Amino acid sequence: MLIAAAKPDMMEYYISRGDLVILGNRYESQLCAIEMDAACIIVCEGAAVSMTIKKLAQEHGCTVMTTPYDTFTAARLVNQSMPISYFMKTAALITFVKDDYIHDLKAVMASKRHRDFPILDKNGRYRGMISRRNLLGAKGKRIILVDHNERSQAVEGMESAEILEIIDHHRLGTVETIAPVFFRNQPVGCTATIVYQMYQENRVEIEPWVAGLLCSAIISDTLLFRSPTCTDVDKRAALHLAEIAGVEVETYASAMFAAGSNLKGKTDVEIFYQDFKKFNDSNINFGVGQISSMNKEELSACKGKLLPYMEEVRTSYGLDMVFFMMTDIINESTELLMVGEMCKEVIENAFETTVESSSAELPGVVSRKKQLIPAILGQLS
Repeated sequence: MLIAAAKPDMMEYYISRGDLVILGNRYESQLCAIEMDAACIIVCEGAAVSMTIKKLAQEHGCTVMTTPYDTFTAARLVNQSMPISYFMKTAALITFVKDDYIHDLKAVMASKRHRDFPILDKNGRYRGMISRRNLLGAKGKRIILVDHNERSQAVEGMESAEILEIIDHHRLGTVETIAPVFFRNQPVGCTATIVYQMYQENRVEIEPWVAGLLCSAIISDTLLFRSPTCTDVDKRAALHLAEIAGVEVETYASAMFAAGSNLKGKTDVEIFYQDFKKFNDSNINFGVGQISSMNKEELSACKGKLLPYMEEVRTSYGLDMVFFMMTDIINESTELLMVGEMCKEVIENAFETTVESSSAELPGVVSRKKQLIPAILGQLS
């Protein structure tokens, strides 16, 4: 589309075959456009078209239209009259579904120049649009922190989420909330015990499969009531949950520990991240991982591949120290692996033991929460 505002001798350089030319009542301009094989000319401001121009246009296959509008208005209306099919995409569309999280949408929408994005249902049918302005008043994720209350142990994106509740049995950490929240922290051996109590307090029936999960958590956290963190409340809860789930505690625990103790075929990464947490105190950042096994030989076999990987973890997270507890359930003891400049001094002073080859034997130590972490923090304070 071209607006012919120049003289005919200049127009010849701009008009191409098949163009749509918008012009006024100048005979020379109309003639030039037709001779340059324009597909259509639009004569503006209601100007009359001479018979000569009409005849020449017919001979050249050029359509002639007249309009009462000026050239600017005519050009704007032509643009608005183009079919949407000229612009629409039918492939490689950026769409979202109704169940997508706003947090995930933001990253995609920020990387594209589009202002609006279609929302589809699970069958691929159109259900609406979402635009950047819709995100301005959007609420973040609403979360409940369970079994932790430290920012370093929380899920990614927690900073923009609304914390509704915290249910935990660990020391108070670094989490801050904008508004008051329901906070329940009890000195028991397992958070699942607290969850069990909440079921009882609210008179909600516990389904067998839920009871099985809660019972498994208590058995795991308390090492079948052997851990010093275990309380009578934990034991009573586990026995009642086992009854609901239809399992015998001792038999079930043996099978569960045997399955969890099977480390064959697992990589150093899989073993290390089975249970790893980061902590901060006195501007010292450290991490502690733990595995528990009924097979001492299997634990010893992990040592050679874990120590090199622990140094990688320390560097990648920017930690001062990294510890890893290899806990022998049967003998109720732990071999503690460690990397970092301060760790040897910290552990030797905390447990009055000797560290050799980045390892220390800690008889009677099986709990990270109640035995190892307080001892380390006591040396850092």
